Amino acid sequence: MKKVLLLPDSLKGSMDSSTICGIMEDAILRHYPDARVESLPVADGGEGSVDSFLKALGGEKVKIRVKGPLFEEVDAFYGLINQGNRAVIEMAACAGLPLMGSRKDPLITTTYGVGQLIQAAAARGVREIILGLGGSATNDGGCGAAAALGIRFLDQDGLEFIPVGGTLERISRIDAAQKSGLLENLKVRAMCDIDNPLYGPRGAAYVFAPQKGADEKGVKKLDAGLLHLALMIERDLGLQVADLPGSGAAGGVGAGAYAFLGASLEAGIEVVLDAICFDRIARDADLILTGEGKIDQQSLAGKVVIGVARRAKRLGIPVAAIVGDIGEGIEGVYEEGVSGIFSINRLAVDFALARKRSPEDLALTVDNLMRFLKQLAF
Repeated sequence: MKKVLLLPDSLKGSMDSSTICGIMEDAILRHYPDARVESLPVADGGEGSVDSFLKALGGEKVKIRVKGPLFEEVDAFYGLINQGNRAVIEMAACAGLPLMGSRKDPLITTTYGVGQLIQAAAARGVREIILGLGGSATNDGGCGAAAALGIRFLDQDGLEFIPVGGTLERISRIDAAQKSGLLENLKVRAMCDIDNPLYGPRGAAYVFAPQKGADEKGVKKLDAGLLHLALMIERDLGLQVADLPGSGAAGGVGAGAYAFLGASLEAGIEVVLDAICFDRIARDADLILTGEGKIDQQSLAGKVVIGVARRAKRLGIPVAAIVGDIGEGIEGVYEEGVSGIFSINRLAVDFALARKRSPEDLALTVDNLMRFLKQLAF
């Protein structure tokens, strides 16, 4: 085996992509010391997206203070790549679930800081922004970000306010006349790791809000708010966002990015693979190792493993998926180009214990795979 390409996503709560790459590389080189191992940690829009782009392409991480999910000041960042012509923003940096601790409540959280990051990057003169939609604590349809960029939301009394998930139904009018001029001629590509619509049974609230802290009553209120927002966007901006694939990403930020920023909604992993010139880098690889925390039916919507596998299939390169958990109904992944799936969960233990074992278990899993390949004289 002459060349192995590593493109794992993070195992959330356990290891980041760079750590995973290091462990994989050590295990591979123990058995194939002459192999060329190329590591390209990837993310599909959530935490780690900025670092993934910077590691793959070089660039600068810009640190900045912005509003956090509860309107408090937080330290955040964005990345500058391609000689400063492009910026990479992950909304999780200022509106991510880990920032909430035990205070999870999508009825009161905001994406205002995301708009501040966009404004700061645009002020640097970038021509394109790659906006990662993942890991959010919010359900405000991107209204907070829009407000930070000059779009006004008015209630029935004509008073301006910044909508959060629980107050979307208060919106009586959307006024985009004072939208920041920095957004003119700025291309925005929103990285979505899901294709859910804005509202309804498969929408942002019903599918994702419970993991952000919403109870049954809260989910219904959030869903009603997103429906109302879609109606206001259609009436005031002339855009239909409800059934747009990915509009439900990040608590409806997909819809907001499209409506307020003119963003394209794209599979996050596809944006990453295009940026790192995957086809050129991978064309002489003998094997690709990728992975994510759990491979399940949601993965088929186009998360990291499937995105990598589809590209590799066209090049005729085998792909091994090294994952935490394996869900049911995932047989379709093999048709997409995955050659085999290997779980690192070597013992049936709770996640609290499994996460502590994960580096060792990952190393043993890759070691086991390499031993098998050696027996085949691969």
